[in-house]
Amino acid sequence: MPTFADLGLPAAVVATLADAGIHTPFPIQAATLPDSLTGRDVLGRGRTGSGKSYAFLLPVVARLAQQPRKRAAGRPRALILAPTRELVTQLAAALAPLAAATNVGSVTVFGGVGANPQIQQLRSGVEIVVACPGRLEDLMKSGHVDLSGVEITVLDEADHMADLGFLPGVKRLLDRTPRGSQRLLFSATLDAGVDVLVQRYLDNPVVHSVDTEQSPVAEMIHHVLHVENSARIDVLTDLAAAPGRTIVFARTKHGAKKLARQLNSRGVRAVELHGNLAQNARTRNLTAFADGSATVLVATDIAARGIHVDDVGLVVHADPPVEHKAYLHRSGRTARAGAAGTVVTLMVDGQVSDVRTLTRKAGVKPVITRFAGDQHPVLHQIAPGERVFAEPLEAAPVAAERSRPHRPRPPGRGGAGGGQGGARSRRPRRRSTRSSGAVAARGQR
Repeated sequence: MPTFADLGLPAAVVATLADAGIHTPFPIQAATLPDSLTGRDVLGRGRTGSGKSYAFLLPVVARLAQQPRKRAAGRPRALILAPTRELVTQLAAALAPLAAATNVGSVTVFGGVGANPQIQQLRSGVEIVVACPGRLEDLMKSGHVDLSGVEITVLDEADHMADLGFLPGVKRLLDRTPRGSQRLLFSATLDAGVDVLVQRYLDNPVVHSVDTEQSPVAEMIHHVLHVENSARIDVLTDLAAAPGRTIVFARTKHGAKKLARQLNSRGVRAVELHGNLAQNARTRNLTAFADGSATVLVATDIAARGIHVDDVGLVVHADPPVEHKAYLHRSGRTARAGAAGTVVTLMVDGQVSDVRTLTRKAGVKPVITRFAGDQHPVLHQIAPGERVFAEPLEAAPVAAERSRPHRPRPPGRGGAGGGQGGARSRRPRRRSTRSSGAVAARGQR
């Protein structure tokens, strides 16, 4: 395997990666960098967690640093488009040390927050804009950003942008970048919507596909738990109370909020992430999950592509997704960067046929366990370790939502908080799962 220096990256970039403990390229990085560094258009496909972010951040920074130019107000030299605010934020975080080492300026652009700070940064002059399509198009229409000087354009998670209906806006933005400039498109899958972009905007691209579109079974263990509907929350509580970070996926925003509140009321520190939360609440909750203040994130599909948190050992599909692509993207929040992980799907009687089809299309052969009650030793096999519960969390009035303000529940009503990151914490205490109302699994490991 070649080193980053072998691939032609500047010494400052190689040193920055080494400082972060990154010494060896992932397969998609080793495959694409020789072409992207020479200015070729690249079409890269790799599953979530395969290292796609550095596969485009590194050549963008390297090429700009090797050909420095005077910064011009509102005229970036590189544009990186991503589908969600969370993904934009995390790309910017990964970019920051690389940009600092090469004296390259950047700005994030997305909605849900005030536009003025973004406008001021654009006016001061930056080389790289990392943006969601909607807010960037607004700023372009109002004359605050000019894309005519863009030399490199990156589309990250292109298939997800297509799924979310962003393609018209993406096309309008790409139409304002110079014809013949470099374009890098990265995606987990190459569907019809992505192919439209490839045909229209990429010039004789080099195609690199480093894995299959099915699940990397060797790195993930998949379980399906066939439970009674009445036992669903008890099973989920037991799994969520196990040591380590867990992401729980719900199908709807209301479902995510409800599950987060139920888990918190049972002593599991959970935060929620969905489209109804204001941006400051989304950021706060993600921070709480990342720094360990909360051990469980309950999310809708917005988080399947939008977050990258290390050391997520367990993903639980509390609501099985409709499509196998969503199953793979959700599941990809664990077993990242070569680590192992466990994926659990909770299935009730009416979902048997759908889940069977879902897993077959995803290319996984799960271990299926059926139990009538709310107790089974398999729960401690799936998520080993002593269950830890805290007192019910108090309400957190700071996590405002767009739809309506959060109203704390009165004391003594079973706990509340809606899983908000600003909840006042109490020291967790260990207690038996039998006394907590959670699942009592046979045996401790």
